[in-house]
Amino acid sequence: MSPPIPVASLTPFEARIEAATLREQVARWDTAYHADDAPEVDDATYDAARRRLVAIEQRFPDLGGAASPTRKVGAAAAEGFGKIRHAVPMLSLDNAFTDDDVGEFESRIRRFLALPPDQPIAFVAEPKIDGLSISLRYEDGCFRQAATRGDGAEGEDVTANVRTLIARGKLPERIVDAPQVLEVRGEIYMTKADFLDLNRRQEEAGDKPFANPRNAAAGSLRQLDPAITAARPLSVFVYALGDCSGDIAPCHSEFLRRLRDWGFPVSERVETVDGVAASSTDGLLAVYGRLGRDRAGLDYDIDGVVYKVDRFDWQQRLGFVSRSPRWAIAHKFPAEQATTRLDAIEIQVGRTGVLTPVAHLQPVNVGGVVVSRASLHNEDEIVRKDVRVGDTVVIQRAGDVIPQVVAVVPDRRPSDSLPFIFPDLCPVCGAHAIRAEGEVAKRCSGGLSCKAQVKERLRHFVGRTAFDIEGLGDENIDFLVEGGWIGGPADIFTLEARNAASLTPLKNFKGWGDRKVVKLFAAIAARRTIALERLIFALGIRQVGEATAKRLARHYVGFARWRAAMAEAVAGENEAYHELVSIEDIGPSVAGDILAFFAEDHNLTALDDLAAHLSVTDAAAVVAGDSPVAGKAVVFTGELTAMTRAEAKARAESLGAKVVGSVSRKTDYVVAGPGAGSKLAEAQKLGVAVLSEQDWLTLTGGE
Repeated sequence: MSPPIPVASLTPFEARIEAATLREQVARWDTAYHADDAPEVDDATYDAARRRLVAIEQRFPDLGGAASPTRKVGAAAAEGFGKIRHAVPMLSLDNAFTDDDVGEFESRIRRFLALPPDQPIAFVAEPKIDGLSISLRYEDGCFRQAATRGDGAEGEDVTANVRTLIARGKLPERIVDAPQVLEVRGEIYMTKADFLDLNRRQEEAGDKPFANPRNAAAGSLRQLDPAITAARPLSVFVYALGDCSGDIAPCHSEFLRRLRDWGFPVSERVETVDGVAASSTDGLLAVYGRLGRDRAGLDYDIDGVVYKVDRFDWQQRLGFVSRSPRWAIAHKFPAEQATTRLDAIEIQVGRTGVLTPVAHLQPVNVGGVVVSRASLHNEDEIVRKDVRVGDTVVIQRAGDVIPQVVAVVPDRRPSDSLPFIFPDLCPVCGAHAIRAEGEVAKRCSGGLSCKAQVKERLRHFVGRTAFDIEGLGDENIDFLVEGGWIGGPADIFTLEARNAASLTPLKNFKGWGDRKVVKLFAAIAARRTIALERLIFALGIRQVGEATAKRLARHYVGFARWRAAMAEAVAGENEAYHELVSIEDIGPSVAGDILAFFAEDHNLTALDDLAAHLSVTDAAAVVAGDSPVAGKAVVFTGELTAMTRAEAKARAESLGAKVVGSVSRKTDYVVAGPGAGSKLAEAQKLGVAVLSEQDWLTLTGGE
């Protein structure tokens, strides 16, 4: 099998098919890693897939958009914990893998800020700690609460657990001369020495040892019983600013000095790379080289180096994309490799029917982690690498996750080896597995008659970033589907009534009981009121991830309007369709998948049945103070001179405006600079208000 087609050579059709498959893979891997603590692939596999997806989206902008998991952060708060809404989102970082990536990072900053070539940029370079992100909030100088990253907007309340670190002197309980509100972010980790000692004690007690320090740290902090956390040797580094009611410092390096003065632990390996004319990249790469050489000798795990623009005013101007800041990037270290035997290949079926091959490996230690499984991705990957059961394979990992099968060791292949034959039938329901022309994945044709798909769709529906129903884990969903209790989302909300009328209620079954049943029904009842964006995401529409769901909810505000608009847009070239595709980051490809969902009568019936049991709350308005453009639909066209197009869009959205990509009767303003063409003409034709760049700045309070 030939290697993947270069992105530059993909046809639009090929790109659409591959992007859809990659989005599904990456979204699944994100959930497994962040929400389930059960990663499916190693960092190298994930990063390679995500880089290719980004490259495809950049070449074919219509395939990008908010649906892409490249815009997503983490996962929702876990069951059992209270939830804390972050005042300032906790986003993740984009990655750099090569020297050229680092150079391009600096170049993007220069382009965004329109800096002259001789303008120096100062950066701060910090070791990327391999731990669990944490946000610490102080009010009036006193520690008040702590939260994990969660999905970036809402995290787990681990205040009681973090107080155990304060009691051990790892963090200050009080700080002086600080703003009334100060929120700092950092990483909870476990030193290598403490990790080895903890595992020794685990084994002596007959308990299972932890796989690595990161797992040990994350598992120790996320305990419902703070006493367990208190008994674990956790440490913390602080390195970022969250919510703050006053000015602390003009730059990040000065902020870190203030943190040290307040008693917060800050890594001793932080370096400032002073800007020089034209480029700071060489200085950043020098720090990367030094940390890479010293990595093994550090008493804590790091998996890369983080580069941050030092000036806070530039950070503010650069702002964020949906999943990461523009002013920072993580430069990852290379992957580690090992060899082992492949014992079996299992075919798993996902919620959209995709058949995914999973390699079962002879357990092997790779960089301190024992791994035993790896995703083989799809039929083409198996053929391309000629992977067979019984082969000795090279695997690699760049973090605490299941590894990638890199290659086969041919001279160690058994003499009776046979090529792996990918099945033509679904291993769950027996329906035909079909591979559409141009697609890389085989899909079960059984649809909702395939129990694997029903179960996976329900798992998505009740997942932490969707309805987040505690008590509907994998085992309970398996039981309820197999027993005929639920077959679709609406059945979840009629379960209590049907159980009450049943001659054999749930409490009579093994593993169930009054307490479990009561808790489950209470959890379901608590989700009868749901935010519109969560409902949209929970439906499992292809290409509609969390970010796209939020954009749709914010644009249409209410459920009734969204449902009516989508039903109307199914007809094609009409006002409702053009309104949909005009939403920022929702092009024809994403719109096509949304409308394909609404074109199916059984989907509409299922949606209406579900909505009958719910109270769907309208999308929350963007907090933008007294902004005169809050809620207004704005199109930018032509050349802008006071700021770049990217900066203008980012500022508009921060003021509560809805930036759209095309002009319609529902557009409020078209901001037109020199060279404006068809969009300006369309605005004039429709009578939409046209503003110059200076008019826009005056309206929004800019300079």
